[in-house]
Amino acid sequence: MNDNKKQHWHTTLVQPQVQVPAGFKALVPAIHRGSTVVFERLADVQDNWRQDHYTYGLYGTPTTRELALRIAELEGAHGSFITPGGQAAILLVYLACCRAGSHVLLPDSAYGPNRELATDLLAGLGIEVEPYDPLAGANIATLIRPNTHLVWCESPGSITMEVQDVPAIVAAAHQAGVPVALDNTYAAGVYFDAFAHGVDISLQALTKYIGGHSDLLLGSVSAGGAQWFERLGATHRLLGLGVSPDDCALALRGLETLAVRLERLQASALEVVGWCKQQQAIARVLHPALPDCPGHDHWQRDFSGSSSLFSIVFQPGFDQACTTRFVEGLRLFKLGFSWGGTTSLVMAYPRLARGPARAGQLVRLNIGLEAPADLIADLAQALAGAGSA
Repeated sequence: MNDNKKQHWHTTLVQPQVQVPAGFKALVPAIHRGSTVVFERLADVQDNWRQDHYTYGLYGTPTTRELALRIAELEGAHGSFITPGGQAAILLVYLACCRAGSHVLLPDSAYGPNRELATDLLAGLGIEVEPYDPLAGANIATLIRPNTHLVWCESPGSITMEVQDVPAIVAAAHQAGVPVALDNTYAAGVYFDAFAHGVDISLQALTKYIGGHSDLLLGSVSAGGAQWFERLGATHRLLGLGVSPDDCALALRGLETLAVRLERLQASALEVVGWCKQQQAIARVLHPALPDCPGHDHWQRDFSGSSSLFSIVFQPGFDQACTTRFVEGLRLFKLGFSWGGTTSLVMAYPRLARGPARAGQLVRLNIGLEAPADLIADLAQALAGAGSA
């Protein structure tokens, strides 16, 4: 019963006195939306990012905190932070590790927007980002300078698929006192154990395999130890990298089916890869599980599985016009960026002239949850319709 009958009903709408029963337990997490956190006492008021309490919605609600804890648990991290997308996760790592005058090493095979961030934004802030051969391994030691403050890895590269010797890179970097960050999106944080291999910071675009349905934009940054957790947390707070609890709820849902989706995607991709290997128009298939993929030995040693992404390189006679006809002739494969969802995707990189792409036109394929036989039939009809130069 409401005993506050003298309160105007306008006030009651905003500050109700009712209380719902406690003790509701469900299989799915609740979605907590909110910006302002209410304190009981003035002495309790504070404004920081610490994850053992709540101070402001920007630094987390129970929903966003649960996702961060789940990612940290999955990766074996000291702690994790959620960002509005994979690119924001990359920026968080740069700004937590670097300052004006810093030198950074970035593999030439890295995610395109990471390279653009280096040349378009960080250069203006006095941070020099130098590309290096993704297969450098221990030889990366020759590139490390006194002002090198970060070494990036991305393994495999998301287009040309080079698998890096991450343990050798980590050993060389740590010998010089330099931290190593890894874009671990391809492995979904599970097929490659970043922290067991010595990596300091691991990030993912949760948009891809964790979300799994092409309907959210999120990223995560995980720290292997307390030192980097503190640096990342302080930077995360100052950058205002708030995330939607609704998107986090979708990512939490995606985690529940991640294992079965990855198994199906791996099996389907390998079936399609086998067909591609037999096509005369295709000179090379770039998939980490294939012995001729650059760095395959590192994949075989360090990874526990492969995922849905691979690239094909056409024969020299298969020119850009043929590639365009092939890509636009596909019916089940949709032309679009990103990967890791339920729908198969295709993207062409006609002007890519590095790594294996120097030999011919490169097209990247992402295998979804469609029947592999249907995807193969779609590739076959598009290949037949593409002709030759």
